[in-house]
Amino acid sequence: MSTIAVAMSGGVDSSVTAALLKQQGHTVIGITMRLFAPHSSGIGSAVHDAAVVAEHLHIPHYVADFAPDFSRLIIGDFIEEYRQGHTPNPCVRCNRYIKFGMLLEKARELGADLLATGHYVRKSVDPDGTCHLKMAENARKDQSYFLYTLTQQQLRQVIFPLGTMASKDEVRRLAREFALPVAEKNDSQEVCFIPGDDYVAFLENNGVSNAAHGEIIHLNGTTVGRHHGTHRYTIGQRKGLGVAWSEPLYVTEIDAQRNVVLVGEQQYVYADGLLAEEVSWVVAPERDEFTASCKIRYRHQPVPCRVQLGEGNSCVVQFDQPQKAVTPGQALVFYRGDEVLGGGRIVRSCSGDIASEGTPCESA
Repeated sequence: MSTIAVAMSGGVDSSVTAALLKQQGHTVIGITMRLFAPHSSGIGSAVHDAAVVAEHLHIPHYVADFAPDFSRLIIGDFIEEYRQGHTPNPCVRCNRYIKFGMLLEKARELGADLLATGHYVRKSVDPDGTCHLKMAENARKDQSYFLYTLTQQQLRQVIFPLGTMASKDEVRRLAREFALPVAEKNDSQEVCFIPGDDYVAFLENNGVSNAAHGEIIHLNGTTVGRHHGTHRYTIGQRKGLGVAWSEPLYVTEIDAQRNVVLVGEQQYVYADGLLAEEVSWVVAPERDEFTASCKIRYRHQPVPCRVQLGEGNSCVVQFDQPQKAVTPGQALVFYRGDEVLGGGRIVRSCSGDIASEGTPCESA
């Protein structure tokens, strides 16, 4: 049996993960990440609940203070991305640098052979040791989109016991069977550092000006309204524009440098493809150009696409069918069937054919 550290958030999923592993005979260590300063509202609940569960399971429990790093790498980046007119995904970045970076290192320091998390995702290993990251059995809870940055070295050191669970009801049932103190605790549906899921209030309380009013401009050059800060808008947005027009208008581009929000009719929200950077691979592709399926946001269904690798961990993607609301800052994730191949960060939408002569996928 192995010594396994469990990332314990104080929620049902990670608590059941710890209980299952102990039931299987492993030596289990609980670790909770402290991600905020102690005076922050609600910070004590995760640490407290995880400690109560660990005591119930009779396992050691440690608290790892990553608050300064989380503030700099995750919260600071989130704010800066919005300043630049992007819509970031902080959970992807947290998994990359905090959970499967610093936390994994802490687990090894504590003598653990493996790190387990409550993510709904599966892992398989080939006879030659190659690891594969796959969607969860429970498609509605699948979290593979957020884990595309995992490397082979990291995958060899982590496990996901909930990946084969058929439903969240099954996890709740196990929590009750184990008599876990958090068995009836509600799931968190919010970004952990944004109170009430109010992005605008959070940004404006953290230095993003709500006084930076500017123009809302139609793609034909007509000024159609005024905005109250580019951070209040995202690509594809229709409601809340305060614009009178003969047809519904959608946000097509956010130009934070010019302090302008560009809008157009629905057809202009669709893109033939995109440019992505910071691309990483769970399993490296064998060719510079290949076909796959991809997701451009968490709730997006994977769609067929062609991928052409570029220089400096970049790639150009062309969709088989135009896709709506390609959003700079969001994660692009490649799949082959139920397996995650890798992914990157969307830089911009594109139009054109990647197989055409000249610069592929010219700016939309």
